[in-house]
Amino acid sequence: MDNKTLLILADGMRPDGFLTCGHPFAETLLSQSSYTMQAKTVMPSVTLPCHMSLFHSVTPQRHNVLTNDYTPPVRPVEGLFEQINRFEGKTAIFYDWEQLRDLSRPGSLDFSYMAAGHGAEGMHKSLQMTLSEICRYIPAELPDFVFFYIGVTDEVGHKYGWMGEEYMASVREALDAMQQVISILPASYRVIITADHGGHERYHGTDQPEDMTIPVICRGPEFAAGKQLSSVSILDIAPTVTKLLGIPANRDWEGHSLL
Repeated sequence: MDNKTLLILADGMRPDGFLTCGHPFAETLLSQSSYTMQAKTVMPSVTLPCHMSLFHSVTPQRHNVLTNDYTPPVRPVEGLFEQINRFEGKTAIFYDWEQLRDLSRPGSLDFSYMAAGHGAEGMHKSLQMTLSEICRYIPAELPDFVFFYIGVTDEVGHKYGWMGEEYMASVREALDAMQQVISILPASYRVIITADHGGHERYHGTDQPEDMTIPVICRGPEFAAGKQLSSVSILDIAPTVTKLLGIPANRDWEGHSLL
């Protein structure tokens, strides 16, 4: 595949947190990308259901994962990893929250790296471990699709509260990681940055706007710099990735490509 894609997800990263955290790379990203700060996630706005919807482009009522405990669907829908694998693409995932192991089916991943992080301090360390490995792996192996999950933002939100000083520092930490990995990407890579959900006080999972609103930022030659996107759903990310890679979306997917 000539065009390759890196998908970065910062768990629980609210759009207003991204915009006001004070990291200069946030403004740089928006100036180079097509984006929205008003994309919608799914209900329940909980980490594993949102990830399953992102990767399978269907609602939780369709994939049947309604909590952070994986439940096999009665009528399975092939996800993004399986679709890329079907067309002989090379895939990789880097993460520090173990429940994400169920995002792909056996045999659909070429490489998986999981650094166990427990609590806010553990997530700070696991992010650095994951970042080091992804920066080594991408230039050496040139996978067609890479998923980079950043968990520290959600962990800090639960411990200290969303939009507080500690949370904003964790968003800056996530942006540091994004900037570092983007800086080592070969020219063939496109980048999509998003979140699974937002949060308020010390939790999420409701239909409140603070929980349901996420950023979606798309960087690459196909995306007009500084353009604001509209009517974007988390379900649209998988079809956008396959479009970038030059392969069809799965026929069961419900989202639409942003291209």
